[in-house]
Amino acid sequence: MNPLLEIQFQVPFDKIRAEHVEPAIQQLLEEARRNQAELATSTGPRTFENTLLALEGITEKLDWAMNVVRHLESVATYAELRAAYNAVQPEVSLFYTNIVLDPGIWRILKEYAETEEARSLTGVRARFLKKTLDGFRRSGAELNDEGKQRLQEIEVELAQATTKYSENVLDSTNAFELVITDEAKLAGLPPSAIEAAAESAKLKDLEGWRFTLQAPSYTAVLTYMDDRTTREAMYRAYTTRATTGVHDNRGLMLRIVELRGAKAHLLGYRDFADLVLEERMAKNAERAFEFVKELHERTKEHFEKENADLEAFRQELVGPNANGMQPWDVGYYAEKQRAALYQFDEEALRPYFQLDAVVSGMYDLVSRIYGIRVKEEHGAPGWDPAVRTYTILDENETKLGSFYADWFPRENKRGGAWMDALLTGGPRAEGFKPHLGLICGNLTPPVGEKPALLTHREVETVFHEFGHLLHHCLSQVEIRSLAGTNVAWDFVELPSQIMENWCWERPSLDLFAHDYKTGEALPEDLFEKMRRAKTFRAANAQMRQLSFATTDLALHTLYSPDRDGDIVAYARKLMEPFASVPIREDYAIIASFTHLFASPVAYAAGYYSYKWAEVLDADAFTKFQEQGIFSREIGTQFRDRILARGDSEDPAELYRSFMGRDPDLSALLRRAGLAA
Repeated sequence: MNPLLEIQFQVPFDKIRAEHVEPAIQQLLEEARRNQAELATSTGPRTFENTLLALEGITEKLDWAMNVVRHLESVATYAELRAAYNAVQPEVSLFYTNIVLDPGIWRILKEYAETEEARSLTGVRARFLKKTLDGFRRSGAELNDEGKQRLQEIEVELAQATTKYSENVLDSTNAFELVITDEAKLAGLPPSAIEAAAESAKLKDLEGWRFTLQAPSYTAVLTYMDDRTTREAMYRAYTTRATTGVHDNRGLMLRIVELRGAKAHLLGYRDFADLVLEERMAKNAERAFEFVKELHERTKEHFEKENADLEAFRQELVGPNANGMQPWDVGYYAEKQRAALYQFDEEALRPYFQLDAVVSGMYDLVSRIYGIRVKEEHGAPGWDPAVRTYTILDENETKLGSFYADWFPRENKRGGAWMDALLTGGPRAEGFKPHLGLICGNLTPPVGEKPALLTHREVETVFHEFGHLLHHCLSQVEIRSLAGTNVAWDFVELPSQIMENWCWERPSLDLFAHDYKTGEALPEDLFEKMRRAKTFRAANAQMRQLSFATTDLALHTLYSPDRDGDIVAYARKLMEPFASVPIREDYAIIASFTHLFASPVAYAAGYYSYKWAEVLDADAFTKFQEQGIFSREIGTQFRDRILARGDSEDPAELYRSFMGRDPDLSALLRRAGLAA
């Protein structure tokens, strides 16, 4: 039997093959089309169950199968699987578009909206009706036949173009390797990076040390390697990924932006940003721009001082007549400056951050504040031997959900870190249905006999993604499409980013920060150095995010290829004021910026959400700090009023229900050391 045809909580990853994809998706599409046709032609009294819940049920099996296939293509891809996924995606995308354009479905929704039952709905059910009606209108339900046809064409082409963009980034990243055979050129690199590079070469049957554009390898070179030529080669390769040959994304980016704009105009919006922001906390592009500009203004003075201080420090080391600082020098000299100012080398933290201990301590932490228990399960098949599975239980042993964790880089796996949902459960008429999700990263892997030893930034990544996972698995919303992480994009990062705060608190670090050999706790002097260095070059880190946010908003509101020319050059010009040193003419990071271009929407016109949510998380964490970072009382409030509520209420109201007021932007600036 085809393993993709029926929803299975324990996904048979060991049985799913590329040849299953097309026949399964075709069968599920036909089944979903029958469901759609039955609903669209149904008559008789309309109820919540036979209208809205029936609408949600149309695609449930197809959703699950596509989630699984899409995920496998991200973490265990191979040529046949990629081809199968690309073959089914356009038709699936077209089908989803067809649902909201179906006049029969639109008819029954409007009929139901006029019933007495609909008018008396309250709470999440009333919100579900309103969002469904608004969503159908925003998706073209009231377009004429010609407009609907055009919208379908746009959606299919967008799905194809964004998938190809993502594939090009992965292929371009994997196409690069830099092999060093002269050990002297490794000077400056920490032992962990040298060992990892040797292991990478060994796996490829190469002599020497192999460096790639995957995050652990690339970051180590740019931060520590003394050899400037190698740093430059790595930097140029990384920032020009997907700009040449068969992996060139420039034409795809232009087309994706054009298609998004065409979709917005077709639906009656000024631009794509206004289309996607209408249902987010910012509401429109002007408010998002204002937010980014305000942060920019309040950061600029600190940013300029940081860069002047770094240049002065560099001149002390190399002399005032040295060539100007280049982008591949910034991270290198900044790390030396940090070491000089705080006597702190981040590599000194690695022995205290063994991945297994970090994960175990994190589970202990959430048990204390949220009253849940995370336990590892054995026997469930994964997509790779490194994958581990866990179950989350409530205090009364109710199974809230399960999840997979896949932490290490592979060549068949896309870069970055992310959480995703495979099944969204919650309260149902037949009882509570557990959730199923996953978290993935590309962390420093084990090397030789050593376990995986992380940087502090990687520890934050683990906590961040688990925050998303908790948002999914602790959801108590009865409506699937309003549950878990299905919230406004500028609210979705609050549950993840607030988790990072515990990575900086001594009591929580004591749960997991122990030397992997001796068991010794993180020494107090090292902890103090880490804390003092926390805000080092915080303005530069903030400017980098504001650079991406500004570029993203401009591409989806202001950019015109006829007026502004090449999209890469346009993005580069926008990023220039946010850069600590002049940007090179070949700088093309936008061509590998998967946040914006790897799916039809994702963070497009919404990258500002990271900073928006940082304001929320910095402000919200003050409540834990006031009452105690392990406070079960505050944890219960956060769980009940934020994590459990999904999109059952306007996010601004959810935030006010937790904090008792609107968010305070100054909390972020204070945490970053950019305000008194």
